[in-house]
Amino acid sequence: MRVMTWNLWWRFGPWQERQKAILAVLRELRPDVVGLQEVWEQDGESLAGWLAGELGMHATWGSYGDAEAWQRRIGDPGVGIGNAVLSRWPVLERESIALPTGEGHRGRGALYALIDAPGHPVPFFTTHLSSATDGSTLRCHQVTTLARFVARHRGGTPFPAVVTGDFNAWPDSDEVRLFGGYRTAPAVPGQCLFDVWEYAEPGAPSATWDKTNPYVAATFGPSVRIDYIHVGPPGPGGLGHVRAVRRAGDGPPVEGGVWPSDHAAVVADLAETGVGVGAETSPNARPRPGLRP
Repeated sequence: MRVMTWNLWWRFGPWQERQKAILAVLRELRPDVVGLQEVWEQDGESLAGWLAGELGMHATWGSYGDAEAWQRRIGDPGVGIGNAVLSRWPVLERESIALPTGEGHRGRGALYALIDAPGHPVPFFTTHLSSATDGSTLRCHQVTTLARFVARHRGGTPFPAVVTGDFNAWPDSDEVRLFGGYRTAPAVPGQCLFDVWEYAEPGAPSATWDKTNPYVAATFGPSVRIDYIHVGPPGPGGLGHVRAVRRAGDGPPVEGGVWPSDHAAVVADLAETGVGVGAETSPNARPRPGLRP
């Protein structure tokens, strides 16, 4: 099962050209489930819905709960912003929540979707945390709310919870360690969620906020990984264990084209069944470009 997280940079920059580049990347990668952040919605239409239609996938979208601060940045009060999930399989249930906010840091949220994957339903989540450089305390409050949200919805299936998102935080930050719960006390007692990048090839390019991206270069900040896929401990026989992981969407999909977003994506392949429980790959699986052996 190929899962992915990607911040799509809302309606900033050359967004109509970027949409086509985003679609091209997704067509190439052929993910099964995608967590998206900064997804626009207007008059009943959304980027998630358009992508789903083009890719033959299912989509669900959830508002951040407060778009005003975002809308002021582009001067359009009619455009919504939220998280979305694209899925190759139907969505059995969903819930969207707003996350705690601080002064000047509004409009963040999380979305849950239970995916009707072959064999076992997959509890899938995507989120977007505050981007304030000095916002670690606020993000700790946000990941605590997120961890409790995950705990409410992760039961009833042996497949581990999959949590995707733009955490706007360095890998060794308090908020990322708190959410993971395996390098410090977890936000929810007994709940650990592993950063899939622990399984990446040593030395593999990891920055998802990368100064080689022209949209990022103007910020003059360092390159860093701020986008994550977290997965709970594997189920029976290693169900849901991480088989491969890498960065994607880290350049124009065609020579001379636009970069699809100001963020690169993270892509991971997870075991769809446990060893000895069934085939490693679903009988409905499609051949796709590999990540690594």
